Amino acid sequence: MRSIKSSCGKEVPVVVRRSESAYADDIVGLVRTSALKAFGRINVIQLLEKANLAVTLSSDQDVILAHASFLDYPMGALVDQARWESFLHQHFCCQGFNPLNTLFLHLFVAKPGYSSGSLREILRAVFNAMPELDHICLLSPHVDKLESPLDEVFEPLRRLRVPGPQCLSSVCLRHTLCPQLELRPARVEDYDDIMQMFAEQTCLLSIMDDPKFLLGVVESTKEGDHTAVFETEEMVVGFISVTTDVDLQRLQENFRLDELDHLFRISRRLDRPDTADPLQEDRRSAEVTESLKAFCIQFLIIDKDHEMRSADFIPYLFRLYPDLDLCVFDVPTLYPEFPLLQSFLRVPRHHASALTSELYVFHRAGLRRVQVRPAVVTDRPAVAELVEDLKLHSSLLQDLDLFFQTRRDSAGVPLQAFLVHVQDHAVGIAIIGDEQDVEYIRAHYSIENFIYFSHHRYDEHALLRHFGLCSSFTPFSRHLFRELLRLSHKSCLYHRVYHRAQGASGHRRQGSLVQPLDCVVNCAVPVRPRSQIVYPLEELGQNAPSAQITEEQAPFALSLITRKLTMEPKVTINSRLVVVGASDCGLSFLEALCFCPHLRFNNLTLVSTHGFPGDHDDAGFLSTSHAYSRGDLARLPLSSCVRVVSGTMVAINRKSKHICLAGGDLVRYDQLVLCTGLQYQLPSVPGLDHALPDTGGEQTDSDRVRFCRPRPSNLFTLNDAADCATARRWILDHFLQSAEAAVVYGSDIDVYTSVQTLLELGVMGSRIHLVHPPQAPGARVFTDRAVEEAVLVALEKEGVRVHSGLLLTQIGDGDRPDLLTSATFSGQGRDLQLPCGLFLNLSNPGVDLDAFDSMNSALLVFDGRLVIDAFCHTNDADIFAAGTLTKFSRCYYTEEWSHASFNSKEVGQALAGAVLPRFDATVEPSDPSADEPERLVPIYGQPKITGGKLPGGFHFLHVAKPTPARPEGSAANLVGRGSVTSHNARASWALTGALPQDRLLVTGSALSGDYFCLHLDEYELVDGFTCLSLQPLPVCNYLSLYGKHQQLLGQLSRRYQQGGVPDLFRFFDQSSCLAVYHDRFSDLEQELLQIVAPQTEDEDGASERLARSERRAAVRHRAEKYLTYNRNLLPMFAYPGQL
Repeated sequence: MRSIKSSCGKEVPVVVRRSESAYADDIVGLVRTSALKAFGRINVIQLLEKANLAVTLSSDQDVILAHASFLDYPMGALVDQARWESFLHQHFCCQGFNPLNTLFLHLFVAKPGYSSGSLREILRAVFNAMPELDHICLLSPHVDKLESPLDEVFEPLRRLRVPGPQCLSSVCLRHTLCPQLELRPARVEDYDDIMQMFAEQTCLLSIMDDPKFLLGVVESTKEGDHTAVFETEEMVVGFISVTTDVDLQRLQENFRLDELDHLFRISRRLDRPDTADPLQEDRRSAEVTESLKAFCIQFLIIDKDHEMRSADFIPYLFRLYPDLDLCVFDVPTLYPEFPLLQSFLRVPRHHASALTSELYVFHRAGLRRVQVRPAVVTDRPAVAELVEDLKLHSSLLQDLDLFFQTRRDSAGVPLQAFLVHVQDHAVGIAIIGDEQDVEYIRAHYSIENFIYFSHHRYDEHALLRHFGLCSSFTPFSRHLFRELLRLSHKSCLYHRVYHRAQGASGHRRQGSLVQPLDCVVNCAVPVRPRSQIVYPLEELGQNAPSAQITEEQAPFALSLITRKLTMEPKVTINSRLVVVGASDCGLSFLEALCFCPHLRFNNLTLVSTHGFPGDHDDAGFLSTSHAYSRGDLARLPLSSCVRVVSGTMVAINRKSKHICLAGGDLVRYDQLVLCTGLQYQLPSVPGLDHALPDTGGEQTDSDRVRFCRPRPSNLFTLNDAADCATARRWILDHFLQSAEAAVVYGSDIDVYTSVQTLLELGVMGSRIHLVHPPQAPGARVFTDRAVEEAVLVALEKEGVRVHSGLLLTQIGDGDRPDLLTSATFSGQGRDLQLPCGLFLNLSNPGVDLDAFDSMNSALLVFDGRLVIDAFCHTNDADIFAAGTLTKFSRCYYTEEWSHASFNSKEVGQALAGAVLPRFDATVEPSDPSADEPERLVPIYGQPKITGGKLPGGFHFLHVAKPTPARPEGSAANLVGRGSVTSHNARASWALTGALPQDRLLVTGSALSGDYFCLHLDEYELVDGFTCLSLQPLPVCNYLSLYGKHQQLLGQLSRRYQQGGVPDLFRFFDQSSCLAVYHDRFSDLEQELLQIVAPQTEDEDGASERLARSERRAAVRHRAEKYLTYNRNLLPMFAYPGQL
């Protein structure tokens, strides 16, 4: 921790950190008259919001001592922010000042007595954090002379014209606070200093076990080898060793060097601007690629206090090798990224590569200055040549032509185009347009997690339409986006990613060219989608939200770039994280990683049997957990951040750290996450050509089978949307027009939703046989008898024949192995043979056999399910697991609790919380030893949710509190893929009626399709409900009811008992309940609870009445503030000042 001295000589330990909006009041308290004279009147909140960099200095007691804000343009109205560079060079002697290496001080305030030391410490920290920054300017139209301490640090800029502009102009140069580091060749005398750095920062055995090895590197006289050191004040603070001995064949075999072809073509243009023949240019590019020559960094180490200056090595190295254009750096995958690599381009690795390292390259072209300017008509040929090999280039050129012609697109949206150039040669292009859907974005995405919306004008929001950049300049992408915002006078830049299977509207139907996408992903923060209120628009009439908010748009993933984000580099994680299984748990885990705003995962992989779930339409058949719909997945940044591999895992090699897929492909990992869940599978019965798995003596659930030959064409086991889509297509093509029977076999809710899908497809009910396997006494699919009776009545009306208690004993007659013609069942003292033109299997949920073989062969502990501890660890430290695939170790003595008892989406988030501490220094790792004495397992709070469409056209929704499973030996524990069975007395309240009637609120009838049954716990909180309706349900609204106190729902319990709530559906559709469905209502609820909580226990009567009155006023004020702030989504409520 650094320290500063006050004016009285007192030394105070201090910390420099980025400012947050929460510091605004403290910063305002530091403003003095001298600050007003120098900087004028400033809105601190707005300055914090718009500043590129805002820094606060605080003591070790968290007392704010000073603050400074920096922007990339001068303060006041001296000059337009897009033209300051020419203004500065026209009036002042400022050679070398440019937007890349210059910032402007807009505010500095400090506590009396700490100004001088605070200013120096803040400026020193800013220079150290931004290695490209050389000048901090202060241009103030408010004063003619600076007061101390600014005058001590800033020196006047020499004027070129007198009188010139009426302003004060000063600059603070880097070398005045951060002395320039000197580079020189390493000498033998530096050995001790270099070894000390290696001993402190590394554990390289080649160096630490053989000290003479490093001495040999320093003394090496081999041609092409060089060593150098960083030196400051005659002390060595850094060391680097480079060589021309590069194994290019190894690099080409393991990395996608072909993606650098474009880089070399641009480089040749820069070196030979007179080249006119395109064919000759291509030949030269090919020659350069074939004769690729490079030098390699062997060793690099630098003191932590100076590592931000490590990029200073780069020009020095290229001077050592004037004939070489490429510097390569091979970095171990698990090694944390250090500042030097932010200047390098990461080369993607071949997926089959066995190397455990990442390749970074720097091309000589990156030493040149990159500039951004508005595009002009004469730039079009260069831009066309630049993007000719890219997809959607025609869309970019079309928008560019519209910009040149009218400055607007075909819909009238204002456009701006900017050219990225080096030495007047085009290396990039960007086209942005005014964001027309600002209100929609604000209502549907959590952009207010990153910005104060009210401090950004509507015309300051822009949409990135197209972006193309030569790959060698990718490390400059943050600077380029900063320039885009400055030159366009924008403060927020959005990027939309539409899923390839989703449609778009308007100009977005043409497509948006963004290449390379990494430029945006590295600079932008992904914005979470918000839970939406389902409005009764007809009833609300003019009190409904605006059409801009309620209109339907194709779903998209949203990213945001602001001024401050362009100066907040992300922490890059190169570790190979492989997730097996696209279950709700696995998707939730990936979602949590992708939405970490300060982390960038380069190697996230999802292995799924049928690819990405969002690629498949909802074909019906299966129930839903309402965790991820197709639209929900399209709003997540998974397509930008996650590589999807279609395949089935058949083996895990823990020693080599890879998994094998069914086709023979290998997927290598550093951390493996297993979230395969449970799958329906056929039992081993005669009539199927199958093989039993080799379990090594283990017994598998129900002796499930693996087919040896192709599966019969009319036999479908439905486990995901892809299976359902395949079955739907086959039914429409081959079964619908026939007269054969369909057999649906299974014992949970999915069999009913599948029957309803068959009925909706046009299959007559008389052709459908619904067969339930035997169940243990007391086990039911539905906990609510009314729902069960309504479904059975509907099946009877449709003519569906239901057979219960029958076990599948034979399938097919052997005559047609490719087609099933019959199925035989036994049970209850009889045999039943059914003709079968279609067989839907929804039985025997369990661990997939290939997954079981993989885990068992890898010696992962498997005890009916994969065994984990409370932090999702298996017996391999690099393999995690979660979801219904797992169970807790027996050492916890909690056989009744497992992840199957909880909400899978919440479990996935907890899994991410267990994995992130390995990569994120801001997250404190969980301490397994802390809970070791008690052996506690985590208990999650979100409800279990099941929904679907049941026979009779009933829309069904069941929400229940997580409950433990029944112990072995008791009534059946139906933990299936779609089971809604609850397994204790408190959860089966609707079936037994054992709970007090005043905690059970029921309206309507299941048979008439208006049934709503809601349960309150002993604290009058909603802990479960069941809905059965003939009308579509506003699921998002109803899910918000869980956990709410009945008083927040309009004194629901009292009004129900008084007969004032005849219909719960209509009650919850009232506009008065809409505020509860708002996604920020839970935050308001927590604030109100803190307000109403009594502060002391020994208050007298008068004090208690006064405190109660104050709390009531505080509650009213907070509620009014909530309605006012969220009036865009809640316009049906009156708020102060409206009337």
